[in-house]
Amino acid sequence: SGADVGLAFDGDGDRCGVVDNEGEEIFADKVGLFLARDLSAQYPNSTFVVDVKSTGLYQTDDVLKANGAKIDYWKTGHSHMKRRVKELDALAGFEKSGHYFFNPPLGHGYDDGLVSAIAVCRFLDNNHGTPLADLRRALPPAWGSPTMAPYCPDETKYQVVEQVTAHYVKMFEAGNTILGQRIRDVVTVNGVRIVLDDGTWGLVRASSNKPSLVVVVESPVSEEKMRDMFGEIDAHLGAIQDVGDYDQKI
Repeated sequence: SGADVGLAFDGDGDRCGVVDNEGEEIFADKVGLFLARDLSAQYPNSTFVVDVKSTGLYQTDDVLKANGAKIDYWKTGHSHMKRRVKELDALAGFEKSGHYFFNPPLGHGYDDGLVSAIAVCRFLDNNHGTPLADLRRALPPAWGSPTMAPYCPDETKYQVVEQVTAHYVKMFEAGNTILGQRIRDVVTVNGVRIVLDDGTWGLVRASSNKPSLVVVVESPVSEEKMRDMFGEIDAHLGAIQDVGDYDQKI
């Protein structure tokens, strides 16, 4: 159609999806990164909340660093995110599922797809006609997996995640390496997110609404590194009796 952007909304209107001018979907965490860049230029030293499934580019992005932005990784789930945005008086919160939360003066703290769409349009306007596809390509590279869900019974999934968390925390505290990399950080606010020195990371958490775990991996280095990180996590999960087949794998 020649449109500059495509915007889609879910049934109750609290999420917004984005398609660029070439018809390519842009995942919600990358859209959030666009918006955080744009907003941090207008409101320096702002805080942004992102959920633990979101890209690691928020922590490494040079534009956000230059604008003094502070990034807080928090629990997945729109109620958790909304509460955290309010607690920290953050300017905005971005969840990988497409829920975005804007505090005043941009919004009223809750997830509203139309407010999110307006923010996307303002972002495009502030970039003075640069096509959205070009802005997408200009982002730093990151190779990420889909959200993968290995079966795990509801009765034991939280205990399994505690076991996995303890394993990686112990590795971190002992100074062990993964894929030849030092473990830079272990985030345990919602399952365990293991971050390596080169920015490669993997997440294991319990699904909040079905009998499964949630596994996500990403690397800013290469697709091979992303797959290697999945191999590390998959091998560990495979040794746990209650973990079963995945709904999908990379």
